[in-house]
Amino acid sequence: MTLREERRQHGVHPFDIPLLARPFAWTLTTPITFLVGENGSGKSSLLEGMAAAVGFNPGGGNRDHRFGPETERSPLGDALALSWRRRVTGGFFLRAETFFNFASYLEEVGSTFAAYGGTPLHGMSHGEAFLALFHHRFQSGLFLLDEPEAALSPQRQLAFLSILHELSRAGTAQFIIATHSPILLAFPGATVLSLDGGMLTSLDYTETEHFRVTRDFLNAPERFFRHLFAKGE
Repeated sequence: MTLREERRQHGVHPFDIPLLARPFAWTLTTPITFLVGENGSGKSSLLEGMAAAVGFNPGGGNRDHRFGPETERSPLGDALALSWRRRVTGGFFLRAETFFNFASYLEEVGSTFAAYGGTPLHGMSHGEAFLALFHHRFQSGLFLLDEPEAALSPQRQLAFLSILHELSRAGTAQFIIATHSPILLAFPGATVLSLDGGMLTSLDYTETEHFRVTRDFLNAPERFFRHLFAKGE
């Protein structure tokens, strides 16, 4: 993936994000890549740009789904050049915040939901709908997932790891996942890239703030409470 300088729109969002303020070239070498970083570091913007460059609906879904104002072309999508050893046409772009709109769109176009296990997505809990999508629609292609843990309990996150394992082992699916979940980041063999500081930096998952803060909090929550609550006293 290359961000081309000649197509960057200076002063236009999302090119005001430090990560996207300069050209870069990025090669993915593992079936699963996690993007981590503080809020505002550019994770969601990068995934949206990649989705647009591939031809997926920027509001969520694949090439065949068109709904909502999110379908407007992403300026980042026009600036990204993507290439593969084997051309990608299938896949899915999941946006947790617009998944409700995606489920409504399927009902509006008269979907039978056979491809989602036979039950309308609005007829399930948020987490159940996510897992139905993962189980039934994720097979081969490129899957861009923005915070898939948003609707998943810790137990369901473990179930999602099992799905990732099966699909990555088959060798026909590639995942790029923006997440804050230390559970997901523990997936063995995955690449973890931090976007903090306006750079792409490879980390071991134990080096991420997500892992360290969660570990330290669970080991001694009272220490955090003393610090946090003292501010209001």
